Amino acid sequence: MKENGNAPAWAAIIRNLENWREKTLSGPGIEDPAITTIAEEYEEGPGKPWAILVSTILSLRTKDEVTRVASRRLLEKAPDPARLLALDLEEIARLAYPAGFYRTKAASLVKIAKILLEKYGGQVPADLDILLDLPGVGRKTANLVITEAFGMDGICVDIHVHRICNRAGWVSAPTPDKTEDALREKLPKKYWKRINSLLVLYGQNLCRPQSPFCSRCVIGSHCRRLGVDRSR
Repeated sequence: MKENGNAPAWAAIIRNLENWREKTLSGPGIEDPAITTIAEEYEEGPGKPWAILVSTILSLRTKDEVTRVASRRLLEKAPDPARLLALDLEEIARLAYPAGFYRTKAASLVKIAKILLEKYGGQVPADLDILLDLPGVGRKTANLVITEAFGMDGICVDIHVHRICNRAGWVSAPTPDKTEDALREKLPKKYWKRINSLLVLYGQNLCRPQSPFCSRCVIGSHCRRLGVDRSR
């Protein structure tokens, strides 16, 4: 598991995950995480950051298959902040359904759209701190926007990234935000943008919260299996 001192063998970990992803996605029925697939549908331009921002907000506490459908449906009607505000709140909520807390998310999107139009010319800023000041935007959302939309360096830590990094013993952190802080110190910057999509896909399919598929793990030699009582 060691590369230099106490550092995980990041190059081998990422390489194994990339190889596993390529083989997994070549089979039927499995897609990249929802935000990654939506990001790939957009050319570079102002529509892409907005699409990723909207999709990530809808994705919170929502399954990927629901996120994809709801995001595409909403973005078709509201491809930019101005056209979102042309819809009434009930219509936005209807388009966001059945994403979790869809009414709350619809209200947040209206507030965000107004701020973007009033302060930023209707554009999503490529600035982590500004994004974090927007209603309903946490570190996961802000990091996904800057990495997926703008290609900037950032580490998006969701429940899968948090769980796997701590289970493997790469970090020891009580919350996703603390895991992000630890990874910023330990993970080489060239891997920052890739770690989320790789570990989310891995966490959804193999390294699950309960009874993970350790017998099929491609990074088992780099994992301490902390807290794993049962596995398959």
